[in-house]
Amino acid sequence: MRILLSGYHNPRYVTVTEYIERALRSLGHELIIFNDRNHIFPGRLRKMVGMLQTISVSAINLKLVRHAERACPDIAIITGGHRINRWALRRLAQDQIRTVLWTIDAPRTSDIMPTTAGDYRHVFCQGTEYVDILREMGVADAHWLPMGCDPRIHRQVDVSPEERLQWGSPVAFVGSFYPCRADVLEKALRHELAIWGPGWEVLPFDSPLRACIRNAHTPPDIWTKIYSASNIVLSIHYRDPQNHFRVHQASPRVFEAMACGAFVLTDRQKDVLSLFKDGEHLVSFSDAADLDRKIAYFLKHADERREIAAAGKREVLRNHTYEHRMRQLLSRIGAPVTPPALAGGTASPSNAHPFAS
Repeated sequence: MRILLSGYHNPRYVTVTEYIERALRSLGHELIIFNDRNHIFPGRLRKMVGMLQTISVSAINLKLVRHAERACPDIAIITGGHRINRWALRRLAQDQIRTVLWTIDAPRTSDIMPTTAGDYRHVFCQGTEYVDILREMGVADAHWLPMGCDPRIHRQVDVSPEERLQWGSPVAFVGSFYPCRADVLEKALRHELAIWGPGWEVLPFDSPLRACIRNAHTPPDIWTKIYSASNIVLSIHYRDPQNHFRVHQASPRVFEAMACGAFVLTDRQKDVLSLFKDGEHLVSFSDAADLDRKIAYFLKHADERREIAAAGKREVLRNHTYEHRMRQLLSRIGAPVTPPALAGGTASPSNAHPFAS
C-alpha cells in the first residue's frame, strides 16, 4: 500500500517522524514523505509579520496537495496536524485519498485541530485528553494511540567507566525547561541530579538547579548513554502553564528510557499508569516530597531497582514499539497489515489493539 506521511524532519537528529517511517516500511508499505515544516520564510520573519506566516502555511498546503496528486497514495497520515488546513484535507478527500490524523502534541489554545479534525477520515491522539476534547466537539472517530519506542534506536548500550562518569548520574532528567518541572526537580537536588535538555538557561542566576545543567541538545546516541549509565531516570510531564487543558498523555521519553533498560521514576500521569503497572514496570511519585523519598529508597535498593527496570524493558519491547502502533492504526482503519518481526518478543493477543476504544 502507498502511504503519504506528512511530518517534521529535525535537521539535528531523528524524531518520531523517522520512527514512524521505519515502522511503516518494516510492515511492507511504500512511503511517500512530505516535510510539513518546509516554510518559505524564516521563522523570525513569520513571527514579526503574521501575514508571512499565513502565506507560508498556505504554500505548505498547496505543496502537500500537489505532492499527493503526483504520488497517488492510498492513505495520507498527517502527524501533528498543526499546519494542514481544511482546504488541503478536502482536496485529498476529493482525490479518494483517506486522511488520517495522529496528534503528537499536547493541546494548546492556538490549535488548528478544533477546526480541522472533523475533515479527517480517521483521528488518533497521543493522549486521552485530546480524545475527550475532540469527542466533545463531535469527532466520534477519535481514538487513543500513544507514542512508543524504536528498539533499533532506543536500546541499552554498554558504557565504559569513563563514559559512565561523563554521561551517568545517580538521578537524570532529560527534557525541556518548564517552570513546573523546575519546581519538582529542586526536591531532587541532594541526590546528585543531572539535567539534560534545552531551555534551562532561563533559570534565575541564583537557582541551585543551574549547577545540575549538563547540555542542551541531546540526540539519541547521547541520551541512550545517559539512560544506560544513570541509576534513576525521572519523567516529569508537561503541564499547560495557563491551565486551559489537562494533559494526560505519556511522554515519548517514558517508552524510550524503558527500552534502554532504565529505571523510570515518573509523576502520576494518567496515560502512563494506564499503560504500565506502578511498582512492576516503573515507579510513580505523587508530589515533590514523595519524589525525594523514593529517590532515596531506590538509590539504596539497587536490586529492586534493576528488577523493575528489566520488567519495564520487557513490557515496552513486547507491546509498545512504533511497529505495534502502526499495526494498531492500520488495523483500526481497515488497511492491510503485514506482521512485523518484533524486537523483544511478540505482542500477546490480549494486547494486540489496547488503544482502540
